[in-house]
Amino acid sequence: MKKERRGTLFVFLAALLYSVGGLCIKVIPWGGMAINGGRTAIALVVIGTYLAVTRHRLKLNRWVLLGALAVFGTNAFFSLANKMTTAANAIVLQFTAPIFVIVFSGVFFRRQPDKLDLGACAAVFGGILFFFLDSLEMGGGAGNAMALLAGVSYAGVFLLNDLPDSDAISSVFWGDVLSALTGLPFLFRETEFTATALVSLVILGAFQVGVAYVLLCIGLKTTPPVTASLISGIEPVLNPVLVAVFYKESVGRFALVGAGIVIASVLVYNVLKSRKSTINSVETV
Repeated sequence: MKKERRGTLFVFLAALLYSVGGLCIKVIPWGGMAINGGRTAIALVVIGTYLAVTRHRLKLNRWVLLGALAVFGTNAFFSLANKMTTAANAIVLQFTAPIFVIVFSGVFFRRQPDKLDLGACAAVFGGILFFFLDSLEMGGGAGNAMALLAGVSYAGVFLLNDLPDSDAISSVFWGDVLSALTGLPFLFRETEFTATALVSLVILGAFQVGVAYVLLCIGLKTTPPVTASLISGIEPVLNPVLVAVFYKESVGRFALVGAGIVIASVLVYNVLKSRKSTINSVETV
């Protein structure tokens, strides 16, 4: 149980770091691919240092590569979406990930979600929709499409440890390599390198991508994919709030209600899941 709780904490801390992404991307006056190339190049230094310190050997096989594509897709689509639509739209559509986690788990791993998983998923998703009730635009714009694709890719990230012969941190490393290789050519075309842009890029690369992915990989070792994706519900609450406060992108009056629903849903889900695990452990003994 201690390992499970520590894993949950690491996933939660990763979500907190992810939440600064919207704001930092908004204040950098570059295109989405350029930002993604720069931040993942910096993240590779952080992740490479972690691999060296822990003496973790990199793996590369078809399953690790599949995970790397999920990481790359999440990085790229989210960066593009934040430049093409509002932070609220981008994050709410990306946070369809728990739905896709359940779908992928059922289709590829033959796992049947229980009522608690489905109920929590519905509550969290409903809360996020309520949170962005007055700003969510499902009109089929390119930015919204990118954000939805980020949600599909993000679901793959939560399933990194479930792939056969997989290695989550290796997938993250190679996914960031792909992101850097495809994004840096766009970065070299940019001309406006302000202090704000450079500081924001370092924050994105070192913390929002680098440290956050390391924490997530550690957390996923002991946290089920559906649970992890639901715990990350704090990200779509904090992300647009930070953008609204510091970038002056408005958030509607329903925000507090939606935030309450998301946070309460995640807390109740984890309490009930913990009790259920305890009961099952006692019955097994």
